[in-house]
Amino acid sequence: MELDNNNHSVFLMYYHLVLVIKYRRKVIDDTNSARLKEIFEYIAPKYNIALQEWNHEEDHVHILFKAQPNSELSKFINAYKSASSRLIKKEYPVIKKYLCKEYFWSRSFCMLTTGGAPIEVVKHYIESQGEKI
Repeated sequence: MELDNNNHSVFLMYYHLVLVIKYRRKVIDDTNSARLKEIFEYIAPKYNIALQEWNHEEDHVHILFKAQPNSELSKFINAYKSASSRLIKKEYPVIKKYLCKEYFWSRSFCMLTTGGAPIEVVKHYIESQGEKI
């Protein structure tokens, strides 16, 4: 496993983010998903975030990305949702007729940490520190 690093730390931080269209409207297709991905890739470096994988369904997107300890995840997600909502509605105006009050993304999101050892293995490792073998 290759770890990332900066001047003061070594880390490996993967996140799985799921963003859902408001009221689960089915408005995402291959074309606008590709544009949503482009917007993500444009904004992400400003927050020390790197896209690893992207996929979509008609009403939500799945995003796997790497971050750094100084990445402000909630600020990034808000910036991304705001910019992508504005741009996608401007570039694909037909989407607006399917939205309620022109909201594109749901306010909520799901974000999970990924990678590394299962939590039980980490707990056991921490509990066993200091024990003589």
